Amino acid sequence: MNRRSWRNWLRPYAPFLSWPRPTAVSLRADARAGLTLGLILVPQAVAYAILAGMPPITGLYAALLPPLVGILWGSCGLLGIGPVALTSMLIAGSLTGMAWSGSPRWAELGVWLALMSGAIQFAIGALRLGTIVDFLSSTVVKAFTQAAALLIVLAQLPALLGMDASQVWTALREGAPVVAWYSIDKLGALFGLGTMAFLIVLRKYGKRYPLVVFAALSTGVLSWITGYRARGGAVVGELPAGLPDIAMPALMNWADYRALLPAAIVIALVSFVETLASARSISRIQRVRWDGNQELIGQGLAKVASGFCGAFPVSASFSRSALNVYSGAFSGWTAGFSFLCVLATLLWFTPLLAWLPLPTLAAVIIVSSVLNLMEPSWFVQLWRASRAETFIALATVVATLIAAPQLQWGVLAGFVLSLGHYLYQRSHPRIIEVGAHDDGTLRDRQRLDLPPLAPGLLAVRMDEALNFVTASPLEHFILDRCRADPGIRQVLLHAGPINGIDSSGVETLAYLVGALRERGIALHLSGLKKQVEDVLTATQVLPLPAPGKVFATEGQAIAALRG
Repeated sequence: MNRRSWRNWLRPYAPFLSWPRPTAVSLRADARAGLTLGLILVPQAVAYAILAGMPPITGLYAALLPPLVGILWGSCGLLGIGPVALTSMLIAGSLTGMAWSGSPRWAELGVWLALMSGAIQFAIGALRLGTIVDFLSSTVVKAFTQAAALLIVLAQLPALLGMDASQVWTALREGAPVVAWYSIDKLGALFGLGTMAFLIVLRKYGKRYPLVVFAALSTGVLSWITGYRARGGAVVGELPAGLPDIAMPALMNWADYRALLPAAIVIALVSFVETLASARSISRIQRVRWDGNQELIGQGLAKVASGFCGAFPVSASFSRSALNVYSGAFSGWTAGFSFLCVLATLLWFTPLLAWLPLPTLAAVIIVSSVLNLMEPSWFVQLWRASRAETFIALATVVATLIAAPQLQWGVLAGFVLSLGHYLYQRSHPRIIEVGAHDDGTLRDRQRLDLPPLAPGLLAVRMDEALNFVTASPLEHFILDRCRADPGIRQVLLHAGPINGIDSSGVETLAYLVGALRERGIALHLSGLKKQVEDVLTATQVLPLPAPGKVFATEGQAIAALRG
């Protein structure tokens, strides 16, 4: 087998072999975009590790190898993979009650959460079951995101002001808000609020300049000059230099895996929906097709790689992905240059992070959450589109806030509500009486104030497949109308919108033919789709007993039956 044949054989298992050969121009653009992304990723990775309750160094571990793995085995080369706020918040919420935040036990659970959620994503993608993600509606994910963003902001407020979170909540529970107020660290608050103001005011330049890096460098230098750490200020502290040890973590008890499984499923689904939004946006900009199942494989392998590096689940960041596109990146080579930036930080520059104030990182998290996750206007748009979905969204928000810190229950509550709404809609199909419109079609009589198609004729249309869920409503609609009007002698079922039929639908249609015939009423069909007609013919429902007729189009039915 020659080299070309080997490449063709390996391409489905190694999608990076399909990348275009780089040129000097494309490599320069990828280097510029990748180094910019890497500079921004370093402080963000540390911040999101702290948000997840993990040791700060694990943020850099999660930003090193996992993004490279995710890009190599994914289908969209410009995704900004690494630690993200939403996934970090899910990790923190999922592990609360199982261990103390920041403890070795917490870190162990976080590593296994990465491995389990990655294995779930990989399995879904490998089995070509990517459409399963569609069952988690965008309404639920968006509403959950809004609630999670609010919780992120509330959780980071004490750190933003240089306060001890446990002391603040204890003082508030004891009804002593003054104590909490006086515990504010003025210099820490200056770092936090100043960073937040800097990032918000200059956010329009965020795609052109690495503002997060400027903020981190400035506050780090000021922290060192003012002796912020020596006077008790909260800083990142010493981080171990060097590369992560790539190893399989120690096995846990079966009960621990069972406890982590719901959270792993939620993280796998929610993080991929987040990835989905970025990949769709990039593919539309580049006018290229992307493969959802392959992306699931890439994202799953990235999470598994993160677990083997001793870190936590990663995902695709919408803001960092957008930065890649804006910076003029050409291909997945950007991830390679970003890798070099994080690698250099781990090898030589971790001492510089020791002086970075935690209020600065809290400001980075809050601004990222507010600007990239919270969209209050979305609720207004949703209200205009669907009242029922607005109720589901609000219920998801409330459930998430109540369930905090166990945020996965908010997603599950929204999923159950959206699934219930879907089933309700399917079990209540739109069934209407139709009449002949001037354009030669059968349209809604009531809405358009149309006369009956003909005297003694009931013309009906159902906008749904005829199956075990919808068969009974159709049967009741037709028979109830015939009982209410003894003058009906013919029934026309316009079957154009019926794109499928099952055994329950066949039985119902056969029953209607017989029941109407006993009443001296003829049943006609029009616009049958090929797949429906084949089933009815195979089950001997067709041909209809005389005087029933089957019309190929609604136009033929109107011409033959119109009075």
